[in-house]
Amino acid sequence: MITTKTLTSYLSASAIGIVAGVIGYRFWDLEAITVACLIAFSGILSLLLIHVNRLWSIDRQLARSLFHSSTANSATIVDANARLTSGLKLLNTVLPLREAVVFRCDDSEGLVTVVRYKTPAPNPQDPRRNALWREGIKLCQQAAATRKLATQTTSGQNSSTVAVPLLHESETAGVLLVRLASEFSNEDTPLLLAIGSQFARNLERESFTHNAVRTEAFSFFSQSGSRRKLDALNVLKAVTVEQRCEASTLAHIDDGVAIAYLDGTLALVNPTLMTFAGLTGEQVLKIDLFDLLNKFRTDVFDEPEIAVRRVLQSGVEYEGELNFEPKNQILNLRISLLREREGNNANEPIGIALYVKDLTATKEYEKLKSDMISLMSHELRTPLTSINGFAELLTADENIPTQAREFVSIIANESQRMSRMINTFLSVTQLQRKDKQEVLKIPLRLDEVVRETITSLQPVAKKKRIRLIEQPAHRIPPVAADKSLITQAVKNLVNNAIKYSPERTTVTVSTALEAESVRVCVEDRGFGIPAEAKERVWDKFYRVVREGQEKDEESTGLGLSFVREVVEQHGGRVDLDSEEGRGSKFSFTLPRL
Repeated sequence: MITTKTLTSYLSASAIGIVAGVIGYRFWDLEAITVACLIAFSGILSLLLIHVNRLWSIDRQLARSLFHSSTANSATIVDANARLTSGLKLLNTVLPLREAVVFRCDDSEGLVTVVRYKTPAPNPQDPRRNALWREGIKLCQQAAATRKLATQTTSGQNSSTVAVPLLHESETAGVLLVRLASEFSNEDTPLLLAIGSQFARNLERESFTHNAVRTEAFSFFSQSGSRRKLDALNVLKAVTVEQRCEASTLAHIDDGVAIAYLDGTLALVNPTLMTFAGLTGEQVLKIDLFDLLNKFRTDVFDEPEIAVRRVLQSGVEYEGELNFEPKNQILNLRISLLREREGNNANEPIGIALYVKDLTATKEYEKLKSDMISLMSHELRTPLTSINGFAELLTADENIPTQAREFVSIIANESQRMSRMINTFLSVTQLQRKDKQEVLKIPLRLDEVVRETITSLQPVAKKKRIRLIEQPAHRIPPVAADKSLITQAVKNLVNNAIKYSPERTTVTVSTALEAESVRVCVEDRGFGIPAEAKERVWDKFYRVVREGQEKDEESTGLGLSFVREVVEQHGGRVDLDSEEGRGSKFSFTLPRL
């Protein structure tokens, strides 16, 4: 395509040729044919110069792109010397090394030492060390020239020397010299060549980083500039190799993973996902993202296009649970948007990822756990009911001895305690189930729940000589909540306050409106909570042990855990403000309607 700028340059050059021809014809008596040739030559030369200028412009763009991409990639790579040293240490764990040296090939085809690794030798002052070094250099030169592994065995000393060419893109970046404390086995050749390829990539990056071209503008006419462009391309190829290494790890994980470009083309599908979808490697090559998602269609995931569109529009990932009853399989599907993490285009969408996890075994375990808990509650409650009933009858019998009456009273108290523990444990377990279908949320006024709770617990408070009062607030809006669960949560907090408060103190229960939520607060003047226990009091079975006091054996350690589970299930938050010796303030908030 000829642009205005190109056409202008061409006309200018042609005009110069015509003017030169006219002057030659007029003043130098040149023949008409010569003038015509001069004009034609000027036109051809102008076209050639324009073409060279265009090639130069394209080359500058190519150079900038190559140098920027390669520098950006190499900037995130660990220092090459550190990586080479780490590689030699790794090699020392699998081969009996005496010494290992990495050489880099310079521009004059000489060998420059980059990294050296040497194990402690029993005789460090070996008189043949200079001769061994010269022999090793010759072996390295042979390996570099032939691009093949070279070996040399020292007779009578049970040792050998190996020179490994460090090849990358058919070019020798350097040589690895290895001295072994045993004879070299050909079985180790693939290992050395693989490590050598990694060393070559490290050397290419190091060479590119430290050998900068003087100016990118004239790299088109410079041998060193052209060489640097080739080095930049090799660096990008090296990075690509390592990225393939990272991607290959997906083949060894238990979950299904697929990555697609934004045009729907599948970039990678690991074997686990192929198994879930019932596809072979050959079939995957012929399908796109939506063909793959169609393999996971169910009654709840019947329009994959809509799910993908929402992910692309909002950036929020889609997640759903897919139940395949004919195969007796339950899968969790997640669709996420992949974004660029670095550079000028950071956070720009670059692809779509699919994650599929098999939940079949987990669901079976949860069902087994639920069935076991239900069975346990039934089997334990039945004998406990009998124990409680007969214990109460025996306690009411005035004919039994005093000591026996005391024992029967202990049996009754402990069986009642166990009943409370089972009820609370079952309530907490039921709340933690994935399906929350048994929770019925209705518009609920928390001030009314507080008032009912105080009324029901006044006898308990009076028995302990505790003053239980309500601090009401006006115009409290309703919340969406399950009345039985919220009532039980408030009762747990008030019961705890009564239980752990000294006689003749006050427990205050209040409600308040805070921005978009309603807060219920239970404040006492009890013993308080130590600072180290404030976070743990919400954990299951945790009970605060105070210095100088025995652990409360009647407490199950499940009451506050139940409160947190209920509140968080309703989208709220629990809080604790306490100072040891000055009382505690337990509270929770729920979103208002």
